[in-house]
Amino acid sequence: MPQDNIETVKALYAGLARGDVPFVMGAMDPQIEWREAENFIYADGNPYIGPQAVLDGVLARIGGEWDGFSAAAEEMIGSGNTVISRGRYRGTYKATGNRVDAQFVHVFQVKNGKIVGFQQYTDTAQFRDVVTRSASALG
Repeated sequence: MPQDNIETVKALYAGLARGDVPFVMGAMDPQIEWREAENFIYADGNPYIGPQAVLDGVLARIGGEWDGFSAAAEEMIGSGNTVISRGRYRGTYKATGNRVDAQFVHVFQVKNGKIVGFQQYTDTAQFRDVVTRSASALG
């Protein structure tokens, strides 16, 4: 079962990378609980309940505010219904022209082939600086 759950999460990342919104939405349980890291720029709606809330509150905002944004998983570990992914976010914030290159850890809960829970951990200070400071202030 852990390997099946890892494959479910890998498929989600692949869907996100190709911008396949219907696939991504379909990978989520109708009652998914999605939590962005505390103090993260998109944590204002925590917890996001349901795929539409995740799309509107997180994914659409990322798509509209960033160029070349990616969440590249480098390692995944599965145990029971839990999959932990470690990787990096990269992209350029359109409003400031600043780039982010931040590590992340994602903790997924998977049940019956659907993602039912998500918790993000990342460098929230780096994101805050990228979106609020001018490029010259970041050096």
